[in-house]
Amino acid sequence: MKAIVLGAGLVGVTTAYELLNDGWDVTVIDREEAAAQFTSRANAGLFAPGHAYAWSSPQAPGILLKSLIRNDQALRLKPTLDPSMWRWMWKFYRQCTAEGARINTTRKVRLCSYSQDIFKTTLARTKVTYDGQDGGLVFFYRSQKAFEAAAKRSSVLRDNGCDVQILDRDATARVDPALEPVKDQIAGALYAPGDESGDACMFTQGLADWCAARGVQFKFSTTVTGVEAAGDDVTAVITDNGRETADIYILCLGVYSPHLARQLGADLPIYPVKGYSVTLPISRHNNPPTLGGVDEENLVAYCPMGDRLRLTATAEFSGYSTAHAPRDFRHMLAVAKALFPNGGDFSKLDYWAGLRPMTPEGTPIFGRGRHRNFWYNTGQGHMGWTMCHGAARITADLIAGKQSAIDLEGMRLEA
Repeated sequence: MKAIVLGAGLVGVTTAYELLNDGWDVTVIDREEAAAQFTSRANAGLFAPGHAYAWSSPQAPGILLKSLIRNDQALRLKPTLDPSMWRWMWKFYRQCTAEGARINTTRKVRLCSYSQDIFKTTLARTKVTYDGQDGGLVFFYRSQKAFEAAAKRSSVLRDNGCDVQILDRDATARVDPALEPVKDQIAGALYAPGDESGDACMFTQGLADWCAARGVQFKFSTTVTGVEAAGDDVTAVITDNGRETADIYILCLGVYSPHLARQLGADLPIYPVKGYSVTLPISRHNNPPTLGGVDEENLVAYCPMGDRLRLTATAEFSGYSTAHAPRDFRHMLAVAKALFPNGGDFSKLDYWAGLRPMTPEGTPIFGRGRHRNFWYNTGQGHMGWTMCHGAARITADLIAGKQSAIDLEGMRLEA
C-alpha cells in the first residue's frame, strides 16, 4: 500500500517516518531542494511543552492594536488587503477569551507532552544527531508584576502534567550560570526542567536520510499544483513534474495547506505568522547560555546549538512574504548583546525569516474531510518542532483506524 506525504518539513518527514514504521510504501513530495528548507529551516529550536500557551488570550487584541503604532509588541499586525487575513483574524479574536485560552492551552500542552514521549522513542531507534540538549528551558521576567502573573498563569501547564518550577533570580542564575552577570535585571523565572532544545532542520534532514535508507522516496524540487478526485476518493496529485498516485495522501504543507485543501472543498483556518531568526557562531572563549530560554518581556528567545547560538523574535501577521531587512533584527540583537555580550561572534550573522502555519486556536488539524483517502496533519503553528512527533503518530494511528493516544476534541477537520 502506497502513501504520498505532501511536504518535507518537520511534520511531513515525521509523518513519513511513522507511516514507514507501520509498513507503508512512502513517497514524500516537496518543492524545495532538500528537507526542512522552509518553515523548519531556522526556527527557535526550543522543544517546549513548558511554553505551550495559546496565543489567543484576552490580552492579544490589545497587543495587536498597539503594534500598529509600536514595534515592540509580542504580536505584530501589518494589515494587508488579503480577505483571508481578516477572516482568520476574526476567528482568532473569537478565541481571545479567558476560557478559550485555558481550553486551547490545555489541548496544546497535552499534545506537546505526548509528542515529547514519541520523540524520545524516535531518537532511541534512529540515533539521529541534531545538536540536541536536555536539562530544561528558562523563561525569565524582568518585572515583579510580570513574573507574578506568569507564575499564576503557569498553573494550567502544571495541572496538565507539565513540570514548571518557579525560581527567584538567584535560582535562575544557578540553573544557567550565563545569566549570573545580569541576574539583577531579572525578577524571576519559570523553569521547565523537562523541556529541551536542538536544531530542528538538522533533525529533519537526519530523519529524512534515515527514512530514505529504508525505502522512503523523496521527490524534491517538485511543486504540488493540484489534486484530482472522483467521488469520495482522491485519485492523484498533480505536480509540475507530472501526476502522482497512491492509496492515501497526507497533507503536511504548512502555510500552503489551505491552497490545496480548497480544491477539495475544505476551508482550513490556517494563516502565516512570520518570525525572524539570527544564527551566529560561538567561539571557544565566549560565555554563551548553557540552556535555551526566553527573555519574556523583550520577546526574544535564544538557543545554544552546538557551536552556534540561535536568536528568534516576533510574531508578525503580514501575509506570505518572507522578505526581511537588517532593521527587523535590531531589537533581538540588542537584547542578546546585553544579555550575553560574550555569547557569540556578533559580527557573523545569518539572517532568516519564516512563516508559521497558525490556526486561531494554535492547535493542529487532524483527520479527513469528505475524501476517505486524503488525510490532514497541518497547522502546528509556532510549535511544529514540539508537536510534530506526536502529530505524526496520531495521524498514522488515525489512518490505521486506531484510537488516538490523546483526546482530539477541537483538533479534527471540520468538513
